[in-house]
Amino acid sequence: MKAVICTKYGSPDVFQIQEIEKPIPKNNEVLIKIYATTVHIGDTKIRSFKPGMGFFLDLLVKPMMRIMIGFRGPRKKILGMELAGEIETVGKNVTLFKQGDKVFASTELRFGTYAQYICLPENSLIAPLPTNATYEEVAPVSNGALTALLILKKATIQKGQKVLVYGASGSVGTFAVQLAKYFETHVTGVCSTTNLEMVKSLGADKAIDYTQEDFTKNHETYDIVFDAVGKLSASECKQSLKKKGVYLNVLTSSSGLKLKPEDLLFLKELMEAKKLRAVIDKTYTLDQIVEAHSYVDKGHKKGNVVIVVEHDEKT
Repeated sequence: MKAVICTKYGSPDVFQIQEIEKPIPKNNEVLIKIYATTVHIGDTKIRSFKPGMGFFLDLLVKPMMRIMIGFRGPRKKILGMELAGEIETVGKNVTLFKQGDKVFASTELRFGTYAQYICLPENSLIAPLPTNATYEEVAPVSNGALTALLILKKATIQKGQKVLVYGASGSVGTFAVQLAKYFETHVTGVCSTTNLEMVKSLGADKAIDYTQEDFTKNHETYDIVFDAVGKLSASECKQSLKKKGVYLNVLTSSSGLKLKPEDLLFLKELMEAKKLRAVIDKTYTLDQIVEAHSYVDKGHKKGNVVIVVEHDEKT
């Protein structure tokens, strides 16, 4: 099968497309034929070996990254954290899925979705594909939307609250805006000038252009401030929080989250009810993985960048 191999840390040029052996599922695993994956921000941070938490925090985090992920390059050479595809075969003990099931899944730090096939345990973060969406439309939901959902739940989001989403035009941000509206809150999205209308189209009651206005100085206060791009500190947002307000940061608030397949099922239902959708900026093929990562590295993507996996019919 065809797979993208990350040979070492560095620029997108470290990727090489190779033919490797197609995996065989164990007794408790399913073999998924991948139709779509994404360039998740986590993939770019692992590839570049840049945690993106600020200069001093990065100095502290990098040694731990080397121990956890790999010293000179990722131990798991096939990156990619999100997928949508079809189950091709199942292990003899699998009961939750069957051959032909269309699914979407998140592999988290197991990675492995930059390939034509992947084996996952049946109790992984896997759920049936929404009936009204394509593989490309669903792939970004399995991690970006899941992250937004669980972090908002961590703040005990409630109807009638005021929620501000900073970085509202990114992957997690676009999902956070929609989910906050689903929970019947008043949502303010902060983004650049060119993304104001898009953020409003997702349901934001108000959109702030950060190039023209600093929300931390406009005397507005919120029950929840969600930094969906990890560029603000708690101290910067303190004046914008109500007395019992909660500050959330996508880089730090995601620690300790309990990821469950039931949450993917909830997101599936929201998509089928047309309460949630993935914003897709650009689509590339697996052969264009270098170009896709180069684009995301520029830091201006709107929503998600999707990779359509090209299948070699000979494999």
